Amino acid sequence: MGRVGGDAVSDEFDLIVVGAGPAGAAAALAARRAGARVLLLDRSDFPRDKACGDGIAAHGLDVLAGLGVTDAVTGYAPLPALRLVGPGGGAVARALPRPAYTVPREVFDARLVAAAVAAGAVLRRHTVRRVEPRASRVVLDGELAARAVVGADGAGSVVRRSLGHPANPDRHLAFAIRGYAPALPGPPEQLIVTSAPRWPAYAWSFPIGDGRANVGYGEVLRGEPLSRAHLLDRLAALLPATDPATVTGLRAHHLPLSTHRPSPGRGRVVLAGDALSLINPFTGEGIFYALLSGALAGAAAAAAPGRAADRYAQALRRRLGTHLRHSSVAAWLARHRRMVDAAVRAARRDERVYRSVVELGLGDGRLDGRTVAMIGIGLSARS
Repeated sequence: MGRVGGDAVSDEFDLIVVGAGPAGAAAALAARRAGARVLLLDRSDFPRDKACGDGIAAHGLDVLAGLGVTDAVTGYAPLPALRLVGPGGGAVARALPRPAYTVPREVFDARLVAAAVAAGAVLRRHTVRRVEPRASRVVLDGELAARAVVGADGAGSVVRRSLGHPANPDRHLAFAIRGYAPALPGPPEQLIVTSAPRWPAYAWSFPIGDGRANVGYGEVLRGEPLSRAHLLDRLAALLPATDPATVTGLRAHHLPLSTHRPSPGRGRVVLAGDALSLINPFTGEGIFYALLSGALAGAAAAAAPGRAADRYAQALRRRLGTHLRHSSVAAWLARHRRMVDAAVRAARRDERVYRSVVELGLGDGRLDGRTVAMIGIGLSARS
């Protein structure tokens, strides 16, 4: 039992990670590799479900391999291809540069938490309500203390609010519904169908490999509430081969887009994953961002807890800064549906353009000159 600033604290650690999803587990793993004593907190017991598209891109597996986790997708079939349908109905289907996977978060997150615990992190069920930075510690709820804190507690992050950052505003926040349905017939592939009505919006169907697919629909919020009935109607319209009566496990969730990010942290407190609004504005992909930002946050906090925010911000800029700037520019251009249709046409003509678009949407790619030129040509071409 220790005492910090007059509060009796039951435990003190080098690092407390709030939230044990992919960002939190990656932060714990990175900090443990640096020798830090880590407490990993979550409000739920594992395994637990999490509303998500369940898509795991190869870039995320690269991060996990660097953290010593090699079994995160074991037992799940690779998805070798992606089919993208533009708002105007044109489509492109090609092999992915590297296969993706669909792993239910109930399984994926539990595996990452188990890896963090096996590496020496202490896992505890606890709902954080109060974050108090002090001169040499951060105190949570008056009873837990650490030299630094990583907030990986999702779109409704308590840690983020403690730093004075509100939730993302409309047009930088999406809302989606997800369920499970029988997989579509044919070769396994990721399917993303963008929507002309309500743009930016899209539906998806990602086969798991066990006869089911993760299916869902999401759109960017514009200041009006979205009902469950509306989301399901749009899902049915964009995925007509999926019988709505067969969809189970429906859950809705917010996606804070990377086009409106708060500062990465302050002093001893940093944010990672959804808490930092790291969701790709094109694909809704957030697991790669979560894993990478979590690993960078955990390493920075373990190495220099008193300067965790500065160290982490520098690491994020080096690793993701250019990509995030390019994805923001591309998101601005993609406000016009014609640009997306042109990108689909260009990707259908040129495999290098396809790979560039995939890297921008699923990984850490950039808008190169060739891709921009080919999309420009696609603007004037017929589908």
